[in-house]
Amino acid sequence: MPNSRPRPRRGARSGAGAVGRDRLVSRSLQSAEHCLSAQDFGTAYAHYLLVLSLAPELKDDVKETFQYTLFRWAEELDALNRTQDLLGCYEQALELFPDDEVICNSMGEHLFRMGFRDEAAGYFHKAVKLNPDFNDAKENFYRVANWLVERWHFIMLNDTKRNTIYNAAIQDAVCLGSKSVLDIGAGTGILSMFAKKAGAHSVYACELSKTMYELACDVVAANKMEAGIKLLHMKSLDIEIPKHIPERVSLVVTETVDAGLFGEGIVESLIHAWEHLLLQPKTRGENGNCEKYGKVIPASAVLYGMAVECAEIRRHHRVCTKDVAGICLPTNVKFQSPACSSVDTEETVEPYTTEKMSRVPGGYLALTECFEIMTVDFNNLQELKSLATKKSGKIGIPVIKEGILDAIVVWFVLQLDDEHSLSTSPSEETCWEQAVYPVHDLADYWIKSGDQVMMEVSCQDCYLRIQNISVFSSEHEMDVGKDFSKDKDLLSLGSEAELCSALANLQTSKPDAMEQTCILESTEIALLNNNLYHESFKMAMRKVLSSLTPEKLCQAMDTHCQNNEMSCGSGQSNSEESIPEPFYVLDVSEGFSILPIIAGTLGQVKPYSSVEKDQHRITLDLISEANHFPKETLEFWLRHVEDESAVLQRPKSDKLWSIIILDVIEPSGLIQQEIMEKAAISRCLLQSGGKIFPQYVLMFGLLVESQTLVEESAVQGTERTLGLNIAPFINQFQVPIRVFLDLSSLPCIPLSKPVELLRLDLMTPYLNTSNREVKVHICKSGQVTAIPFWYHMYLDDEIRLDTSSEASHWKQAAVVLDNPIQVEMGEELVLSVQHHKSNVSITVKQ
Repeated sequence: MPNSRPRPRRGARSGAGAVGRDRLVSRSLQSAEHCLSAQDFGTAYAHYLLVLSLAPELKDDVKETFQYTLFRWAEELDALNRTQDLLGCYEQALELFPDDEVICNSMGEHLFRMGFRDEAAGYFHKAVKLNPDFNDAKENFYRVANWLVERWHFIMLNDTKRNTIYNAAIQDAVCLGSKSVLDIGAGTGILSMFAKKAGAHSVYACELSKTMYELACDVVAANKMEAGIKLLHMKSLDIEIPKHIPERVSLVVTETVDAGLFGEGIVESLIHAWEHLLLQPKTRGENGNCEKYGKVIPASAVLYGMAVECAEIRRHHRVCTKDVAGICLPTNVKFQSPACSSVDTEETVEPYTTEKMSRVPGGYLALTECFEIMTVDFNNLQELKSLATKKSGKIGIPVIKEGILDAIVVWFVLQLDDEHSLSTSPSEETCWEQAVYPVHDLADYWIKSGDQVMMEVSCQDCYLRIQNISVFSSEHEMDVGKDFSKDKDLLSLGSEAELCSALANLQTSKPDAMEQTCILESTEIALLNNNLYHESFKMAMRKVLSSLTPEKLCQAMDTHCQNNEMSCGSGQSNSEESIPEPFYVLDVSEGFSILPIIAGTLGQVKPYSSVEKDQHRITLDLISEANHFPKETLEFWLRHVEDESAVLQRPKSDKLWSIIILDVIEPSGLIQQEIMEKAAISRCLLQSGGKIFPQYVLMFGLLVESQTLVEESAVQGTERTLGLNIAPFINQFQVPIRVFLDLSSLPCIPLSKPVELLRLDLMTPYLNTSNREVKVHICKSGQVTAIPFWYHMYLDDEIRLDTSSEASHWKQAAVVLDNPIQVEMGEELVLSVQHHKSNVSITVKQ
């Protein structure tokens, strides 16, 4: 009906009200502008809220100024840690401008910084949907898309074998009478749709992730099953009868299992399901309609393990060097990766990492036969309940091949029913990775045929835990790996073995020395193991400092280095004459770094570290002490900086930096966010002749054909999902760039030689190439599906680090094309390369 909105009655009162409103709006606008000029953003923001609530017709006129005011006020609130007020401001702003992609993106950035990654990803996704050409939002979305829809969803949905076996097991169960079904952890809803297609009368599906729940709703509707499948946005532990579902069901289907089987909470959710949501199970020998009884798919699982030697796992989980570029790592510091850390830590951490062992760089060597760890019956409530309380089981496995004991690799066979099973073994062609338990704390990692690898196995905190790994040597009849000082209730191997082991451990550290366990990320451990990296930085820093140092000081610097190396072994320190003006070196690389200590060996240098964690600071102090540095040599820069976001500033009001070390490349293979902005600030903080490291970075890439990358980036049609229409919906969350790749083991066929794609110059910005076209010569016919890329980091014109090298702690990344391009040998393709902020896009010009 036209003009149906109610109009105010004409009259003096309504006219006077309108005039009063206009005056108030006008005064508030003037006040807002006055506050802005005085940089009183909080009051300005309040005035704009009043204006827009009274006069919504002014939205378009004040939109940009309102955004600016909001963002500046939010920065102040953030600096004051007024989190609730900050989020409240954004919620008010989004009520006024619900479809504003800039506000959505900014809200996402704040949430991400606060650690709310799922929520941040949702706002980035909304911003991209509102404006697909908004580069800032696209870059943010690509970086966090994994938190919205994890990449394994694509891989599993493309696994035809897995889908077929699950479908067959569900079909058999429904045909035998299990007509009411609950799908726990529904994901895209594929198992629910299998049940509905099989003829189930009632299908319920619960999914905790808001994004996955909404995705499942779209998928189920597109497959015309919304009337037969009830989707619940909740944890299965919160489902109540009859509030959420009308009655107990006869079948639960789930795939809430991770590489270590129990890590996604399958035990807890099935205990709850048996107690509250499922019909009673059928007892043995009992016949009758299956609809009257409860059952679970998968029915059971068997966990298997194998001890392996693997250099790649070793370098990421065990510090294998005692000397890093002349810096001695003391025996009273013990480095561990999170996968090796104790169960007693404050937060629960997965006690394992995961690897696709069939693709691990450098491969692996099996040192034992595969052995059975445990069996679990998902249809037995008492067995599920006893898992978490059961005492550790002790397992001894004979060694069949000599080598270095690096890890216990674990996989499982999921028995869906009597006929259908899925194996996640490394020897199987499967979408699954394997769980990896790195071995640590052994006196000797070398084992040989006839030895026994001993371990304790439990299901503590609903994680499979393999702990207290030790080696029993048949030759010496002693345990050479056990740390008996840590745990009294251990595997008993005889008093002689205990005594020998205890003595061996006592010899590894001084009784009076302060012991420190330092937890490092696996990439940080790999970096600590990379001697070339540290030697390269040492050489480059020495060259810069030499160029800034008079000749006599150069000689003194070399003497200091020699004496420092000698004192590392002798325990005697060398005192030098104090030089009034030290060189200031700032390391703002991410995470744990010993580069400041290395800088401290290069003469009269005052190095500053930007590490944040207390345990990292304690560890660096202990390393400094072990290398006989004066206590004041190393400073922790964040103690001198009021605002951590303003790390880049002068060392003192009248001083400048000689060297600033920046992290340009993330371990994932992407360029660090805001790196060019950081470089611009750094250039202003350098003394004459000072340098930023790295000075410049060259990005390289090549064309490849890789079906693996295609299948891991997007769901391929409907055939792999057995005719169900899922691909268009989940593929909204595909990202053009795959990260954390190992090119050395990626299944692919190179179709060109490497070419230079981009130059990022941190010292000489006019040499940067933000947009360029690159001709690539095709040297092999095939289909171009992806463009992997990596970097050469130049500390100076001669010293270079390659992020694709075997020893690198960096991984590589790849642009995956939406549509493959057929090429013939001898042809040329033109790539358009663009660098916007930290985002690199590569497209093929045709």
